[in-house]
Amino acid sequence: MGVTVIRTGVDDDLGHRLRSLDLAFDRWLDEYRPDAIAVERVFSQHNVSTVMGTAQAGAVAILAAARRGLPVALHTPSEVKAAVSGSGSASKAQVATMVRRLLRLTEPPAPADAADALALAICHLWRAPVQERQAAAKRSARAGYARQGHSRLTRGGAM
Repeated sequence: MGVTVIRTGVDDDLGHRLRSLDLAFDRWLDEYRPDAIAVERVFSQHNVSTVMGTAQAGAVAILAAARRGLPVALHTPSEVKAAVSGSGSASKAQVATMVRRLLRLTEPPAPADAADALALAICHLWRAPVQERQAAAKRSARAGYARQGHSRLTRGGAM
């Protein structure tokens, strides 16, 4: 298991910050070789600059995964909180405590961003099989509809 919190200089140029993230993600992916990547899905927050920064960082992680052909899953913060604590409105402290318990750590991961990243990974591990079954069911249903539509057209044309 590995968790890393990447920090960039708040006064650095945006391009430089994103490139630093890209290099750090590449190093991390090379070292740990995960089977999939989970990224926080940001859909709304009151602080637009926080949303933009989180979304940009997430996009860099998604791109790093895509270069390696790794599947990427997106989970909302409330999904992550609910998965590890049972409540989508759990506090950061509650999430950190549950991550510590679930991973049988002696103390909560620090900094808080590390606990959040581990919670995201736990959420993905628990939700991925369900999401895969749902996607397979959708594919199967679409294929069935396509076959039914084709057979109807064929029967209709034979009349």
